[in-house]
Amino acid sequence: MRFRATVAAASGALVLSALAVPAAHAASADPVISKITVNGGKDVVLGTTAKKTITVSVTASHASGIETGWLILWHGKDQDEGMDGALLPNEDDATCKAASATTSTCSLTITIDPRVDLYKNALAGSWHVLAGAEAKDGSSYYSDYAATAKIQRLSKLTVNAAPEPVKKGGTITVTGKLSRANWEDHAYHGYATQSVKLQFRKKTSSTYSTVKTIKTNSTGNLKTTVKASVDGYWRYSFAGTSTTPTVTTAGDFVDVR
Repeated sequence: MRFRATVAAASGALVLSALAVPAAHAASADPVISKITVNGGKDVVLGTTAKKTITVSVTASHASGIETGWLILWHGKDQDEGMDGALLPNEDDATCKAASATTSTCSLTITIDPRVDLYKNALAGSWHVLAGAEAKDGSSYYSDYAATAKIQRLSKLTVNAAPEPVKKGGTITVTGKLSRANWEDHAYHGYATQSVKLQFRKKTSSTYSTVKTIKTNSTGNLKTTVKASVDGYWRYSFAGTSTTPTVTTAGDFVDVR
């Protein structure tokens, strides 16, 4: 059932035929979708090579009960002309668990390969969720725009505070780099002009506080200076963007003497 996103972009009808989506019946007899879950409600984050398998599910209700459900993720303006990416389920049939005689949650898995499915960086961000359900009496309903989900480019962040040790009142230079996955060449490149927080925690504390906010340079590098006062841990923290997830380094300890 899986196929390259580039093939999917050729025709929205191809996606629907691959899933064997039933024709929708009259609105009065349609199943009602009450919940859609993608990856447990968390954003989907992928690097440059490793595949990731996520679970997707649709909860629906109908007087006759729910026979099955289906979901795909697709990217673009519309399925007829503007679709440039699609992610299909691994299974032909969903696994449905009944909560009552009328309501069931139907689940599927989708395996995403960044080297095949995510062939350009522009695919990072919001994806549409096509979801539907079929009732036991044969009536069905689906929507191309049932929900949205985020697929993001994995981010990495480093920190180094020096010198170690340092005299009290001396200057510490804190360097680092923010980078993220590039799905077009399968490497990591610096993320330019992004705001990153420099944070500090005293050796005797468990809480970090923000000392200052700086921006990465054109190659994603970070560099700033601070005065040393007490022993503690220095770290960088990036809040993330719509296409790139949040990331925070471990603390780098500096001994102040």
